[in-house]
Amino acid sequence: MPLDPGLETMLTQLAQMGGPTTREVGPVQARELYQGMALLNGDLVDVERIDDVTVASRPARVYAATTGAGPLPIIVWYHGGGWTIGDLDTAERTCRRLAAGTGALVVSIDYRLGPEDPYPAAADDCFAALQWLVDHGSTLGGDPSRIAIGGDSAGGNLSAVVALQARDAGIPLRLQLLVYPVTDCTMSSASYDANGEGYLLTRDTMEWFIENYIGHGDAKDPRVSPLFAERVAGAAPALVFTAEFDPLRDEGEAYAARLRDEGVDVEVRRFDGQTHSFFELTTITPTAASEAMELAVERLRAALA
Repeated sequence: MPLDPGLETMLTQLAQMGGPTTREVGPVQARELYQGMALLNGDLVDVERIDDVTVASRPARVYAATTGAGPLPIIVWYHGGGWTIGDLDTAERTCRRLAAGTGALVVSIDYRLGPEDPYPAAADDCFAALQWLVDHGSTLGGDPSRIAIGGDSAGGNLSAVVALQARDAGIPLRLQLLVYPVTDCTMSSASYDANGEGYLLTRDTMEWFIENYIGHGDAKDPRVSPLFAERVAGAAPALVFTAEFDPLRDEGEAYAARLRDEGVDVEVRRFDGQTHSFFELTTITPTAASEAMELAVERLRAALA
């Protein structure tokens, strides 16, 4: 399918502008640029409650479309950004939409980032946040017996990792929403060859992200690359989104296939004509982004009912 016209225009403009790569600008400036990109994600959906809180010693932000109702089911959201960039603010628009659409209590986690805090800091923070919400989510107005998790890109990676840890810890999750997740940090899939240049997320940027996260560590460590987990059976049901022109496409679909092969209830949807980040770029890819969000909301509502 042809590239989405909105994305084609944006990519053409970015190519004409030129400028240094993400690797060349370094983590601090890359975070500032990512903050600016978040402004392209459309208007802020109104919700009644937004609270900055601390969850398992990490900053977090709570969203609820209504106040006074409760306890509400909980969605734990892990933001994207290659374990290097991204924060509560860059995830703001997505979390508001999830809260408004599902009626759930959305809790966004500000986990530690590399290279300052490399692996396993992010993975540890994300699982600790889930454990805290299981034990204390009621203090925020949530129902710890109804929890789903989700994230995009690196956040999808962390969601998949946390889902396996939750299984081992006996924490019953209702759903894991994996939006173009990183599942294989060896970067060996064919979609890297097909889509590694010219489609927003590049091979070089992914190499840099992985270097910042694991350094010279083992790319096949299951807590880094869940595709290499010894077993994925028993993990929470999954909804997996991939994008046609994304270097992460094949590994996301491979992980969905692995889950399905081991008996996990999985729904996988490839969004043709789209690149990485389309889910958030609602002003650039309004049709696909809305379709993906509507499907996510529908499945989350059903799972958390």
